[in-house]
Amino acid sequence: MKVLVPVKRVVDYNVKVRVKSDNTGVDIANVKMSMNPFDEIAVEEAVRLKEKGVVTEVIAVSCGVAQCQETLRTAMAIGADRAILVQTDEELQPLAVAKLLKALFDKEQPGLIILGKQAIDDDCNQTGQMLAALADLPQATFASKIEVADGKASVTREVDGGLETLSVSLPAVITTDLRLNEPRYVTLPNIMKAKKKQMDILKPEDLGVDVKPRIKTLKVSEPPKRSAGVKVPDVATLVAKLKNEAKVI
Repeated sequence: MKVLVPVKRVVDYNVKVRVKSDNTGVDIANVKMSMNPFDEIAVEEAVRLKEKGVVTEVIAVSCGVAQCQETLRTAMAIGADRAILVQTDEELQPLAVAKLLKALFDKEQPGLIILGKQAIDDDCNQTGQMLAALADLPQATFASKIEVADGKASVTREVDGGLETLSVSLPAVITTDLRLNEPRYVTLPNIMKAKKKQMDILKPEDLGVDVKPRIKTLKVSEPPKRSAGVKVPDVATLVAKLKNEAKVI
């Protein structure tokens, strides 16, 4: 069984994000970029399924600029067998990515698609759900445990009231949560091996997909600075301020 694992190149989670001076977006010039942490968890889970003998091939996929090749090499260093880059300089929104992944699903016919529940740059949490709808596949989101057997996946997911376990028939779309696993440390020998693994580069037009943005960003701004706190002499003053100034009670 093949597993398709989409990965996204994002600003590294340790970097303090800065807004451009003209408020058109986030400044990524000379900023460290890395794989989206949720996608890294997805790659790790796919590789673990392969190590268990459930999966035969792990295919990492990325959509975006040429530098996404570095992200795919990282995925292959973790353990992915080969990679596909859909290269474009267009701003890719979740619907466009979902359409590209749907085209790759039709082409590769994987038995499972595992991807991060959201990217830490836009926090959309939409691509997995849109892909499942476009490909007419069952979906299980926010997975904290995955077990695959007998043509089905048992997925434990975190919900407001605790844990929920779903059984979905394959092929299916699964999105990963933080508590699913802890990705392995990538060793130098595996980084060197990843350089020799196959990477196919396609264009959106090769897949017959229009990736033009449907949503326009009007303005990007930093949140307002937090104002300093004040000390109150007694509980009565605190309650009065919460009621009249903060208006939270």
